[in-house]
Amino acid sequence: MTHGGAPLELERKEHERPDTPMSSQNSEKQRPSNTNNSADRNRSKNEDATSLVVASTVGCASAFAPVSKSGRTSTGLNQAGNDNEMSKALPFVPRPKLLDGTLPGDVGFDPFGFAGEDKASLIYMREAEIKHARLAMLAAVGWPLAELWDKKIASLLGMQPALTATGESPSLLNGGLDKIEPEYWVMVVAIAALFENESKQTAEMKGKKYIPGDCGFDPLNLFPEDKAGQFEMQTKEIKHGRIAMMAILGYVVQEALYNQPVTAETPMFFQPIF
Repeated sequence: MTHGGAPLELERKEHERPDTPMSSQNSEKQRPSNTNNSADRNRSKNEDATSLVVASTVGCASAFAPVSKSGRTSTGLNQAGNDNEMSKALPFVPRPKLLDGTLPGDVGFDPFGFAGEDKASLIYMREAEIKHARLAMLAAVGWPLAELWDKKIASLLGMQPALTATGESPSLLNGGLDKIEPEYWVMVVAIAALFENESKQTAEMKGKKYIPGDCGFDPLNLFPEDKAGQFEMQTKEIKHGRIAMMAILGYVVQEALYNQPVTAETPMFFQPIF
């Protein structure tokens, strides 16, 4: 068995030997291909991941990009980060584009858009505002003084009082305008026309240096010579005028509601405290 089995075993080994190098060669040949396939798969995965990152980045960026320059709108949220673009009077809303603070008393308050669309309309409205403010300042003083002194002056001059039956100043709501003599209205219109003419001539003479409301009337020389002083004086005038316009509105509403003079309704403002 030993001698008979040895040749068989040798034969079996000889048959198996040729197969071993072939199998190793085949495995060596297959290794590079497997390596190449795994490298290709990894490269493909990396490219896919890069594409996804780029696509997501572009998508996020496009969400914040403006559609077009012409389609932009200025809103309070868009301008909230810039304090210079917000109204000083109403800090939570954007200021009107024309109200940039160059005019005295400009705090960016124009909720109804009275300033207009261009600089010319803004200057026109400022001219109207300052003239109404001056009239209101005169009326804010004249209204209560008439209610306090009209009867005394009228009796002294032998005239009929111009106040209403309840002692109120004549107005559209209070009535009593029929008691005013026509000569008074003629005088008022003549004075207004005189100041309007002076204002027009001053505007033509000064040109671009014209200040809205300048009618050449300053008998006490209160208007300063320097630019800073002039701006401050104009700011004071327009602010006092705006308060006076509100005061006149208060007079009218108060007397219409309570049917008695403001001097009697609020005596602490018009009667001496002693």
